[in-house]
Amino acid sequence: MKILIINGPNLNLLGTRETGIYGNQTFESYLEKLRKNYPGIELEYFQSNVEGEIINKLHETGFSNQGIILNAGGYTHTSVAIGDAVKAISTPVIEVHISNIHAREEFRSMTLISAGMKGIIIGFGFESYRLALESMISESL
Repeated sequence: MKILIINGPNLNLLGTRETGIYGNQTFESYLEKLRKNYPGIELEYFQSNVEGEIINKLHETGFSNQGIILNAGGYTHTSVAIGDAVKAISTPVIEVHISNIHAREEFRSMTLISAGMKGIIIGFGFESYRLALESMISESL
C-alpha cells in the first residue's frame, strides 16, 4: 500500500514554529516513527510552501496511490484550486490538521478544500496523521 503525505506552507518549520500550538517535534522525526510502526506501508512525504506545487503533486499521484493525507496549512482557508485538484483525482484524500482549527481564529473555521475529502481529522497533534493512516489501512482490508 502506497500512501502520500502532503504538508503545505510553513509546516516545514514544525518543531520551531509556534511550539505552543504545534509542539517542538519536527515532522520528519514523527514520519520516521510512522515508517517504523507501519513497515508494510510505503509512506512518501512531500512538503511545499507553493500552492501550484501541491496541486501538481496531487495531479501526479492522485491516480496511482492508495491514499493521500493532506495538511494544506493556510491554503485550507484560501485555495479553491487545491480543493478542485482533490475533487479531480480518484485517490481518496483525508484532510488533517495538527491543531483544532475551529478553536483558533475565526477565519480558520472556513475551509475551501474539505468538500472533496474522504474525511477530516483535526486537533490531535501529529497523531492526526496516524489516525488518517489507520483509516486508510482499515478501508483497504
